[in-house]
Amino acid sequence: QVQLVESGGGLVQPGGSLRLSCAASESSFNFFDMGWYRQAPGKERELVAVITRGYSERYSYSVKGRFTISRDNAKNTVYLQMNTLKPEDTAVYSCNAHWNAYDYWGQGTQVTVSS
Repeated sequence: QVQLVESGGGLVQPGGSLRLSCAASESSFNFFDMGWYRQAPGKERELVAVITRGYSERYSYSVKGRFTISRDNAKNTVYLQMNTLKPEDTAVYSCNAHWNAYDYWGQGTQVTVSS
């Protein structure tokens, strides 16, 4: 069982930046593809960014060029650097760890972009 704990959410003005972190309890973290998802009120959960265990990155069209996903296997942590934030980025952001048939989720962290 992998436990994922997100941090770094909060309230930020439009155009601002935040960095989310997701710390994993599992020492085999490096085997997992790691992703960030978000869910806004009244909407379905959507993929934001993924970084594979081979360090390949993939982004949703809405965040490409503004968000950067990265991972530090020595710290069992994945990050999401979010720049030029927009009100439509407001959502609960959750971390996901995926490997074969295994999927683990964090509890989520709220990001609110508002003036």
